[in-house]
Amino acid sequence: MNVITRAELANWLEGIAQEKRLIAPCDAEGVLLYRPIEHSVDIVWDFIRPVMSIKDLFFPSTERLLAIEKIGQEIKLTEMLPEGEAVIFGVRPCDARGVKVLDALFLETEPVDAYYARRRANTTLIGLACKELGPTCFCTSVGSAPNDASDVDLMLTEVDGGYVAQAITDKGRQIADSRWPIADSRWQMADDVNVAKNSSTIGDAPSAIRVPALDAWPAYFNDEYWEAMAERCLGCRICAYVCPTCRCFDIRDEAIPSGNGHNAYERIRCWDSCAGAVYRRIAGGHNPRPEKGQRLRNRFFCKFDYYPEQSGPSASTGCGRCIDACPVTIDITEVLQHLVEVSACRA
Repeated sequence: MNVITRAELANWLEGIAQEKRLIAPCDAEGVLLYRPIEHSVDIVWDFIRPVMSIKDLFFPSTERLLAIEKIGQEIKLTEMLPEGEAVIFGVRPCDARGVKVLDALFLETEPVDAYYARRRANTTLIGLACKELGPTCFCTSVGSAPNDASDVDLMLTEVDGGYVAQAITDKGRQIADSRWPIADSRWQMADDVNVAKNSSTIGDAPSAIRVPALDAWPAYFNDEYWEAMAERCLGCRICAYVCPTCRCFDIRDEAIPSGNGHNAYERIRCWDSCAGAVYRRIAGGHNPRPEKGQRLRNRFFCKFDYYPEQSGPSASTGCGRCIDACPVTIDITEVLQHLVEVSACRA
């Protein structure tokens, strides 16, 4: 088996950075984040996972959708569609799975989101298999694995002396061929190798967390556990903001300064969260989820019941970021374990 050395890989990425927008894990003032880079020397190669996922590269936390200008009685609308190609390097399998979950809503459900679709079409994902699971990772419990190549275009797996590369999609083949011809034996094709999900090579993997089956969730709806757990919740919404799959948003129009005497506005889309106290409040002031326990319950039902039933994939990738970020240590695996124990007691 031939391998690509890290130096060769860095040179290849350097060439990509000169032609396209290259995004990779890098140190942003002491915080590991996916950020645009100009040179491969800025890449952080050895890491568990960045603090934030790649979600905001397709679905930004704040996004300008329209420029609106009123000139007399005429209203001019200008769409602010994203432009340019991008390559994201170092994508962990859990983050690639998060994009697949977003695809189910923004691409595979009508109406298609034009802004998301444009970014998705213009972006190539270069995955980097995990060498080890972090202490809060549980991807193997939700159908994925540290080396799951299912949702990237090109997968790199670190071995002694360098990396083995595996082209998964046509995008992956094209970007591989831009530096080394496909005939080069260092590139493996998905047709020639098994794209299996396997955690057997990961040492000291955490024990698998049992996730209740889809048909078990309705029985948990009125469980007193939600109110008890919510006593710890601050409603800060950090769990949703670090999550690779949370996709709720708010849209509003805001006035902006205009130097030509015309009335100008912009329509912006911002992340929102069902954990927020006013998220479901409607005209007239009614709020169907006024209690924290109801909102906390909705977060879990959305991930493991509502979204899978409506869109297909489970809305949890097992990345564990919400566990790390929660200031009051609400642990998604602790909740799942409790629900499984409740089912066992009722059986």
